[in-house]
Amino acid sequence: MDYQTLKSEPVFEGKVFKVRIDEVATSSGSRMRVDVVEHRGAVAILPIDQEGRLWFVRQYRHPAESWLLEIPAGTLSSGEEPEDCARRECREEVGMAPGRLELLGAGFMAPGYSTEYIHIYLASELTPSPLPQDEDEDLRVVKLTWQQALEAMGSGGIQDIKTLAALGLAHVRGLADA
Repeated sequence: MDYQTLKSEPVFEGKVFKVRIDEVATSSGSRMRVDVVEHRGAVAILPIDQEGRLWFVRQYRHPAESWLLEIPAGTLSSGEEPEDCARRECREEVGMAPGRLELLGAGFMAPGYSTEYIHIYLASELTPSPLPQDEDEDLRVVKLTWQQALEAMGSGGIQDIKTLAALGLAHVRGLADA
């Protein structure tokens, strides 16, 4: 027997996500309650310029109560293709339009409780083409070499999991010059 949703109850709808409580029959026949955050999905972009520097943003994240060093990222708009979202977010967050996007990988952010699926891109051939930032964002662009980024990964200077995943994916593909 597969897992089967017996009942689903919406409990919250916010700007970015919804929350529901599901009652699920398990493969063994027992029942469990699962709290689910419904999310439209997202993209993350690892921009690299002609000098080989990686572009990050430093921004305050209230749930973490900290300024985090992250790659640009954003939530998909309804019906928006991930590549289109990646191009828009790169322009909004670091003011650069990618001439080339390469999908590094994709996966679930927190599959234990969330439906959020994120597409991670490498952006290159960058040209200036800023779009206005979202009103609720306070972003500071930070440029690092591959070596600096890898050191930040190892030292805890990067604590954002999508950024760690993007750097790891790029590194295993041989894209890092370190």
